[in-house]
Amino acid sequence: MPSLKKNLFYSTLLVLANYVFPFLTYPYVSRVLGVTGIGACNFVDSIINYFILFSTLGIEAVGTREIAKSKQDQERLNQVFSNLILVSMALTGVMLLALLVLTFTVPVLMAHKEMMLFGAFKLVFNCFLMEWLFKGLEDFRLITVRTIAVKTLYVVSVFVLVKKAEDVGVYYMLCCLIVVLNAFVNMFISRKRVRVTFKNLHLIPTFKAVLTLGFYTILTSMYTSFNTTYLGFVAGDVQVGYYSTATKLYTIVMALFTAFTGVMIPKLSTIVAEGDINRLKKYLHQVVELLLALTIPLVAWMIIMAPDIISLISGPGYEGAILPMIIIAPLVFIIGYEQILVLQTLLPLGKDSIMLRNSAIGAFVGVILNILFVPKLLAVGSACVWVVCEVLILLLSQKAVSLAIGGVFPYKAAFKTILECLPLVAFLFLCTRAGGSVLSRLLLSVCIVPSYVFLVQLLIEKRNLLKMLSHQ
Repeated sequence: MPSLKKNLFYSTLLVLANYVFPFLTYPYVSRVLGVTGIGACNFVDSIINYFILFSTLGIEAVGTREIAKSKQDQERLNQVFSNLILVSMALTGVMLLALLVLTFTVPVLMAHKEMMLFGAFKLVFNCFLMEWLFKGLEDFRLITVRTIAVKTLYVVSVFVLVKKAEDVGVYYMLCCLIVVLNAFVNMFISRKRVRVTFKNLHLIPTFKAVLTLGFYTILTSMYTSFNTTYLGFVAGDVQVGYYSTATKLYTIVMALFTAFTGVMIPKLSTIVAEGDINRLKKYLHQVVELLLALTIPLVAWMIIMAPDIISLISGPGYEGAILPMIIIAPLVFIIGYEQILVLQTLLPLGKDSIMLRNSAIGAFVGVILNILFVPKLLAVGSACVWVVCEVLILLLSQKAVSLAIGGVFPYKAAFKTILECLPLVAFLFLCTRAGGSVLSRLLLSVCIVPSYVFLVQLLIEKRNLLKMLSHQ
C-alpha cells in the first residue's frame, strides 16, 4: 500500500497541476482575449460546471469512501465500481439532454452556442474521469503523471493557437479537451483495476447515497459557483471577468490544502471505523495549527499585495478585480478550516444529514444575498456574499463537530499566530512602497513570506512544519 507521504506528494502535484498549469496561461490569455472574452469563458464554464455538478452529485465523496472500504476484496470492488459508474452514466445522459435543450432555447446561452457545445463534451467525458476510483485506491501516481502530461500539452496549445480576441472559442475548446484526454487515459488505466459487472447490483441504495451527498454539493454551490453564473446573467461578461480574475490566485493557494484533504479522507474513515476518537481529535488539533501557521501569512500577503498581483496576472483593464480579491482573501483560512470540519471530520463520522442541513442554510442565505446585493454591487457583491456564506457554514459546522467529539479549534494558537504576523504585515507594506517594477515588488514579497513563516516556526515556536505534515 502506498505511504501517506507519497500519496500526499502525488496528490499535491495533481491538484496543483489542475490549477497552476491554467494559471501559467492566464496572464497571456487575459491580455489576448480581454476582460470580455475571459468573462464569457467563465460564464459558460460556470453553467457547464453546474450540469456536471448535477451529473455527478455526491459520486466523488461516496466513491472515494466506498472504494477505500472495498479495495481489499476484488469482487466487492467491482460491484461498488459498477454501481457508481452506471449511476453516473445515467445522470450524465439526463443532464446532456437538458443542456442541449437549454442551449438552443435560452437566448443568452444561444449567443454562446459554440462554447456551450464544447462544454457538452466536457460534461460527457467528466463521467469517465473517475478520479474517485483512484483516490479510493490511494493510487495517485499514475493520474498525477497523466495530468501533468496533458496539462503541458494544453499550455503549449494555448500559446500556439490562441492569438487574438476572436479565438475565445478556441481557448474554451482547449479547456474542455483537457477533460476529454484525461478521461481516455483514466478509462484505459481503470481496465487493469476494475471491471463492470451486472451481478448483485445495488443501484437504488447507491443512488440514494449519491443523492444525499449530492444535495450537499449542490447546495454548497449556491454560495460558491452560483455567484459567477448569477453575476453573468445580471451584470454581463465584464463583471464576471473581474470576479473570476479575483478568485484565480485563491484557487491555487487552496489547491495544497485540498490535496491534503483528499489524501486524508480514507485514513480518517479508518480511524473513525476503529472508534479512536481521541486519536481523531489529536490529529485535527494539529492540522488546524498547521493551517493557521500557513494561511494567516498568505491572507496578509494577498490583501496587501492585491493591486500588484492583479496587475501582474491580468495587466491593465482589470482594476475592478482588486477589491473583490481583497474581500475573498480570508477565504484561504475560512474554507481551509471548513474543509477540516466537514470533509475531515463530519464526513468520516457519517454526519451526512448535518452536512446537508448546514449547506441548505448556506444555500438559502446565498441566494437571498445574491438577489439583494449583486445587481447593485456587482463583482464586489458576489465576493461579499461568498465570504458571508462560508463564515456561516463554518460556524454551523464547528457547532456540529463540538457536539460530536468536542472542540478542535486552538484559540490560543490562533491569537498567537496573528500577533506573530504583525511584523510580516509591516514588511509587506514596505514592499508596496518600494520602487521598481510590479514583478520586482512581488518577488521581494514572495521571498519574505515563506522565509518569515519558517523562521517563526523554527526559532519561536520551535517546530518544523514539514515534520508536522509528514507525521499526520
